[in-house]
Amino acid sequence: MNGEGRTANPERPQLVIFVGLPGSGKSTYYFAHFAGTHVHVSKDLMPNARRRDERQTLMIEKALAEGQSVVVDNTNPSRDSRAPLIAMGKRHGARIIAYYFECSVRVAIVRNREREGKGRVPNVAIFTTQKKLQPPAIEEGFDEVHVIQEERTQDAELKT
Repeated sequence: MNGEGRTANPERPQLVIFVGLPGSGKSTYYFAHFAGTHVHVSKDLMPNARRRDERQTLMIEKALAEGQSVVVDNTNPSRDSRAPLIAMGKRHGARIIAYYFECSVRVAIVRNREREGKGRVPNVAIFTTQKKLQPPAIEEGFDEVHVIQEERTQDAELKT
């Protein structure tokens, strides 16, 4: 199905918004829990860096208009960055769900080091996102907020 399928209730698709640091496990979680039922929208998968926000909006709008559920797999660290997504979901009558990936900077850096190629981000991107990071709240317009607890906390060590 590759994320192209409709949800169990096609009249009310889901707009799932992931929130978390780079390396917090967002994409891994998508493939483990949503790949068969939700369209995957991630700026990381857009090879051309120009107009990624526009392209993301078009992909989400198209999927929701067709009754498909969507996962927005980006850091989405602040209320301001999430507000347009929430508004878009509301326009389409979607159920809007946040998944907040609790993850320390230390663990994110270790996980980032394990990535290969373009998947690896400069450590400064993790620190910058941490400074902007605001956990999602129902008051923003979410129907549900889920917290995904950090894994591998005890195994994470910074190696010099």
